[in-house]
Amino acid sequence: MTSGHAVVEQRERFALRAGDVLLVPAGEAHRWVSSKNAVFWGVGFCGACYAPSELATLLDPFERARAGSSAVIHIPSERQDHLASLCATLLEETTVAGPQRAHTELVARSLLALILAEVARAAHTTPSTGVQTSMVGDALRFIERNCLRPLSLGDVSAAVNKSPSYVTTALKRATGKSAVEWIIAGRLSEARNRLLHTDEFVDVIAERVGYADATHFIRLFRRAHGVTPAAWRAARRRP
Repeated sequence: MTSGHAVVEQRERFALRAGDVLLVPAGEAHRWVSSKNAVFWGVGFCGACYAPSELATLLDPFERARAGSSAVIHIPSERQDHLASLCATLLEETTVAGPQRAHTELVARSLLALILAEVARAAHTTPSTGVQTSMVGDALRFIERNCLRPLSLGDVSAAVNKSPSYVTTALKRATGKSAVEWIIAGRLSEARNRLLHTDEFVDVIAERVGYADATHFIRLFRRAHGVTPAAWRAARRRP
């Protein structure tokens, strides 16, 4: 947020002011409660897409927020203008047209890395809530980084060296969702991103987010959003 103030709800309520960054892990429910003269930048990206890359360590603040740490990080005053400038440049580069568009993906990736680096740097100076890395955090991190490929509760439990029943109980108690529900949430988050920003057919998107059976994907999407993927896309693309 660059100016003004706002109140948002994400598990708990946060009061945001100029210089604050709200971290929203994939699939995390959140809503805008109130605001006054609020001006802010929003940067959305697929965490699962970048997790296997060199950007993985820059996603740690999101993992900590998912595990229970504060979702708000304050950027030092001397870095706020720089971060806002990076966001503005990212918007400019991702809306470029013509021959230069061939370089958009590379440039956008570089700018995103710089933005995430600013947030990660600030996170190290933000007072800790005392929440330590836990099995729950490790399980959620593994799910977020692997949810777009075939993934089961057994895979998650093996990754954290616990039994499936232990993982299910721990996740449910800590987050209110099971491992399978978190896998679905991560996949649907990426599906929404592709529906909104690509022209891929629904069955292609289903396969890209881990569902070989497009009918099953459509059923899950309708259960979560009340409409089919095609209807969801059409509603948000109306002029």
